[in-house]
Amino acid sequence: MISEQSARIRVAATPDEVRAVLLDPLSLPEWNPAFLRIHGRPEAVIGEPYRLIVRPGLSGTFDYVSIEPGRIDTRWSVPGFTELGNWRIQPSGAATEVEHAFGQEGPLAAVLAPAYRSVARIRLTRLAARLGHTEPSPWQSNGLH
Repeated sequence: MISEQSARIRVAATPDEVRAVLLDPLSLPEWNPAFLRIHGRPEAVIGEPYRLIVRPGLSGTFDYVSIEPGRIDTRWSVPGFTELGNWRIQPSGAATEVEHAFGQEGPLAAVLAPAYRSVARIRLTRLAARLGHTEPSPWQSNGLH
């Protein structure tokens, strides 16, 4: 892997609410900063490639690798770039701990590595906003570049 990072946030939402956002593939571009459009079925289907357009207009695919109660694994790729990511979802009292980690590889990933610093945290911030969570949240982050 050329670039790996992870971050964790506690959100005022149930694990089912978090899963519903993560398993709505057609709405991912509304809160994931890299995605412009996803085309395919509206439900999450393991192994089914969704057509993906990312910034700055590159075409590729997105798919769900694994869907479990406490973890969702995804993959997306465009020419020269592949990202393998996971979302861990754990109940925490009246809230949910969400950890997002990913690794990227390929020649384009090497070029873009500096631009992806803090992306795990940005994605979690946007996920929290999507869930209606606007209060400051405690963070743990690990960026390995």
